[in-house]
Amino acid sequence: MNESTYRQAIADYIRGNANPPDKFSHQARLYQLAKLLADGQPFDDDVLYAAVWLHDLGVFIGHRPEDPAKLPGWDHVGYAMERTPGLLRQVGFPEDKIPAVVEAIRTHLPSGKPTSFEGTLMRDADILEQLGAVGILRTVSKVGRDTRFVRFSDALRVLERNFDELPAQLQLGYARHLAERRLIILKAFLESARAEAGGVEW
Repeated sequence: MNESTYRQAIADYIRGNANPPDKFSHQARLYQLAKLLADGQPFDDDVLYAAVWLHDLGVFIGHRPEDPAKLPGWDHVGYAMERTPGLLRQVGFPEDKIPAVVEAIRTHLPSGKPTSFEGTLMRDADILEQLGAVGILRTVSKVGRDTRFVRFSDALRVLERNFDELPAQLQLGYARHLAERRLIILKAFLESARAEAGGVEW
């Protein structure tokens, strides 16, 4: 397969497996944001594309455990790393680039330490996706359908932690710049939510 064919095949696979369906949009946004963060510096676009589109495979319903009791210990990153090589080979992705894709997935969490520029781009973009208006929508949408988010107050606690902890973990200067506007939005939302709740547990 040529580049456009295997890229489309990867996107189609995720479109068919993203469940809940709203999780599909995260990949497209993340890819565009990660490319923007490169800020003119060279990177392997194949590696970035594949890593971004496949990194969250293990969080989709149908790929993660159905038993809620097993979810807290579920290694969704390990699952994505295990499944990615076979999926990429099926669509004709360049074999020599597969290890770099898996490595970028391995280090994409905020706690990760990327060993490549592509990994850094994806990690910083993924952090930015947890801030601002998009971060609010993605977090609040989990209430009632994710075992970690029973009440709205659970979502607010996560958003507060994101505001307090994630900005300092950004590695790229341009990512820190883009975070400024998102943090203003997130701060205003959190302050308004606290004020309107009036101290009542949601």
